[in-house]
Amino acid sequence: MLTSLLISTLALCLVVSANAIVARDNMIRVPFSKRVNMTRPGLVLKQDQARARAIRSREPQKSAKRLLKKAIGSVPVQNQAVQYVANVGIGTPATTYSLIIDTGSSNTWVGAGKAFVQTTTSVQTSNLVCADYSAGTFGGTEFTDTFSLGDGLAIKAQSFGVASFSQGFEGVDGILGLGPVDLTIGTLATGSASAPVVVNEEIPTVTDNLFSQGVISSHEVSISFEPATSLAGTNGELTFGGTDSSKFTGSITFAPITSISPSNEFWGINQSVRYGTSTNILTTTAGIVDAGMTLILLATDAFLRYEAATGGVLDEATGLLRVTPAQFNTLQSLFFNINGVQFELTANAQAWPRSLNSAIGGNSNSVYLIVNDLGSPSGEGLDFINGFAFLERFYTVLDTANQRVGFANTPFTHATTN
Repeated sequence: MLTSLLISTLALCLVVSANAIVARDNMIRVPFSKRVNMTRPGLVLKQDQARARAIRSREPQKSAKRLLKKAIGSVPVQNQAVQYVANVGIGTPATTYSLIIDTGSSNTWVGAGKAFVQTTTSVQTSNLVCADYSAGTFGGTEFTDTFSLGDGLAIKAQSFGVASFSQGFEGVDGILGLGPVDLTIGTLATGSASAPVVVNEEIPTVTDNLFSQGVISSHEVSISFEPATSLAGTNGELTFGGTDSSKFTGSITFAPITSISPSNEFWGINQSVRYGTSTNILTTTAGIVDAGMTLILLATDAFLRYEAATGGVLDEATGLLRVTPAQFNTLQSLFFNINGVQFELTANAQAWPRSLNSAIGGNSNSVYLIVNDLGSPSGEGLDFINGFAFLERFYTVLDTANQRVGFANTPFTHATTN
């Protein structure tokens, strides 16, 4: 077994208690809260850009073979910068594992921290499984077992990986993948780690099996965030199997999954972005919605237009744009046009919460903007990533059944929380 690399980083953690999961109306509701580890500030942008590079360079049909061979060499990596962590029970009786909730990947695996405990319902297959992430890799053996999401809520024979090596996942036990199931193709292999043969099959996700086994009635996951300026209490909810009308206002606007690669492999949509009433920042193009991303990233040319429009300057300590209080007072809204409907990201929503400035290496008197550089020019099929800074202001629905993503305003869309 290879030892996981232990590198301290900034970590924004949304922590979910399995005991708090509630099922009603054929839906599963999962509350979460925020935790900030301030050991290494200033890495938010670097980690987001690294994740974007991993998305652009994905090789689905070759990943298992490439990763298993890569793991033998063991290369240094950094830990995840942004994490959404759920406590999931596996086995009978269940052992609880803390798994990162990731909408930008689809494999579920354990063993990064706590070792997997086999029980009477654990079945080891003959397959190898592995996946690559911007902050690390894992590889191991495929198992199936019972997953417990709360009292009486169980998924039978859920496939997942048990890591024999992992890198870059300090403080968590693995990942709960909630991305499109196609992302699992190329992560399964037969044979040995030194000579794997890729199995080009999908591995049903937890959401897939919740639906196919009748635990939820709709094949979708909804995300409700609340902007937080402190680390106390819960600030969001995942809803499996439907939407919660108490979490949004007005109607939900749905956009089909884009046809443009590589965004179409993820929760990808088409959108345009405008600053204020007349400054076009990004013409209609493809990108993705990713809860594993902290910031809103725009293609380099679009970001430069945003930088010029706001008057922000690069802050070396945080990597973010910094504006003066006077500039912030005149900052205009960003308008995201998604399937013909405008969603307004107010000036306040463009600011990192000032009470948490120290968590990213900033000072308490400055204003830092959460829109930044994707690190590649527009026209490459991935021209923006709407991270959780966007999702904090808009209710989001990931609809597998209809291959679409939905958005709605919330009570926090125009809040002055930050």
